[in-house]
Amino acid sequence: MAGKVFFSVSMSLDGFIAPESLDDLMGRQWMELQQWVFPTRFFRENLKLGSGGEEGRDNDIVRETFERTGASVMGKRMFDAGEQAWPEEAPFHTPVFVVTHQERDPWERPGGTVFHFVGDIKTALDQAREAAGDRDVRIAGGGATILQYVNAGLIDEFSVAVSPVLFGSGVRLFEGVDAARVALEPVRSEATRRVTHLTYAVRKR
Repeated sequence: MAGKVFFSVSMSLDGFIAPESLDDLMGRQWMELQQWVFPTRFFRENLKLGSGGEEGRDNDIVRETFERTGASVMGKRMFDAGEQAWPEEAPFHTPVFVVTHQERDPWERPGGTVFHFVGDIKTALDQAREAAGDRDVRIAGGGATILQYVNAGLIDEFSVAVSPVLFGSGVRLFEGVDAARVALEPVRSEATRRVTHLTYAVRKR
């Protein structure tokens, strides 16, 4: 049985998931946005940052998201930023399908991550589904790629970790969404010390 197609992102209280410029991607605001992830034990272990780290519900959510994901899809903007920032052993450990018109041979990294470069969102998803087997496919980002999948009716579920930080400008999660086609069904709401985790099933109107 095929798994779900989902995305899971951190979002500022005013609706942004990333700064506008890639130069600011590791800046103060973005670090504040992700501050619920960095201290967790699973995150530290997955990126080989050393032992220790916090346990609890935030840690569980990071681990559960990783474990359910059999393959990921991302846009070229996210890949370009990550190619510079990820360690040699990229943190996915599964096939990753990059939506881009730039032709490139698969890029294999230590630890099981292989990046494949695909020309459109439908082909990328078809290949990701096949690679994932009965596990889920995560649309990793960025915002424009997530929006394409939402507007195409290809998302089954998503989770947003709402962080108590304001951006003022940047990449909005749902900028340009075709709201007339999308209905949401609340699945879960969990508040932790640092963020509020919201999960929704996506339905057609």
